[in-house]
Amino acid sequence: MTTLADEKQCLRHAMRQLKAALTTDERARQSASVVEQLRREPLFVAARCVMFYWPLPDEVDICPLIDEALRNKRVILPVVVGDDMLPVELTATTVWRRGAFGIMEPQGSPCTEPIDLIVVPGVAFDAAGHRMGRGRGYYDRFLAAMPQVPTIGVAFDFQMVPHVPYDRYDVPMHKVLVSYTTPKSTNPPKGGL
Repeated sequence: MTTLADEKQCLRHAMRQLKAALTTDERARQSASVVEQLRREPLFVAARCVMFYWPLPDEVDICPLIDEALRNKRVILPVVVGDDMLPVELTATTVWRRGAFGIMEPQGSPCTEPIDLIVVPGVAFDAAGHRMGRGRGYYDRFLAAMPQVPTIGVAFDFQMVPHVPYDRYDVPMHKVLVSYTTPKSTNPPKGGL
């Protein structure tokens, strides 16, 4: 009998293979597509304080939008401390260090101001907003504590799948933005929100 953990492991394995096949140019093109959608997204435009993530090499590269947002928004990035993820504000004078899992993290005190929007990476998403992460539950625990804050998942086209296995602890996204499969396409891939 296949368990939920087996289904998740199988999907993570398939996504690792697809990510490994993604060329540098294709990653850049698909990332630019997602960044452009985020830039125009009403939830992002209206937000005064946005929590982003610092991308790993196999994730959608949102760094250009982080740089832009620093000009007129408060920018928050997650910092992993033990089993928790803490929101730390990014400023022009932020000191960085390589944190858990090799991710660059800003150093500073946790932000206590309200966050208006959270941009979330993932391994896979589905049309219902279900998200599968890397399996440690950092985002699910963090998001469960602030259900009132809108979330936007971001993904390469192949990360949008018909069904993401989930349980009651997995927090779905309010919206998922997926890179267009062809340049300048007017329609997102099937299954997109």
